[in-house]
Amino acid sequence: MLRLVPFEVRPAIEALWRVDAAMGDVVARATQPALAAVKLAWWRERLGELDTGPPPAEPRLRAAAEYLLPANVTGAELAALEDGWAALLEEHVDAARVAERGIQLFRLAARLLGADESRTGEAAALYALVSVGRRDVSELMDKAGTYLRPLARQRFSRPLRPLTGLARLAVRDLKRGAPFETEGSPPRLAAMLRHRLTGRI
Repeated sequence: MLRLVPFEVRPAIEALWRVDAAMGDVVARATQPALAAVKLAWWRERLGELDTGPPPAEPRLRAAAEYLLPANVTGAELAALEDGWAALLEEHVDAARVAERGIQLFRLAARLLGADESRTGEAAALYALVSVGRRDVSELMDKAGTYLRPLARQRFSRPLRPLTGLARLAVRDLKRGAPFETEGSPPRLAAMLRHRLTGRI
């Protein structure tokens, strides 16, 4: 996705994705949900503190302070991503919380791209649900399918396409089912390029 992002905003987009990925890694590596919840809470609290003081000596937090805060993305907005990851630690996963994390992630990324934040909600929810479903939370894939019909009618603007291209790949995964293609495979790259040209999911 980064290669499709305008050069001048790549550091900010990368910083945003690395913060989200850090929390995702906590969940992916969790062997004890209670301990993982503590680690996620640490991220939530440190992100919230970016609005009131300097970042700790953690590279992803420093990058967030350097590239995201000056771009009008607050620490509190970044901290809100944590709840969607925390939902995965519970016995019964709340799909709405997972989807909301995706919506928040895309909202912030659209702002960095200078695009309309309000146009990304359904694409973001589908992306979040499918990307987590690929981590063996298969019940979320059924929830993701509810977004297919409304997305089929949308054509996304060019500034949003590096972002909504992720939803295009999520649709591909949802329709094909397991086993999923590897990241960066030629069919996935071709799907991203078609989306870049047409704006269609």
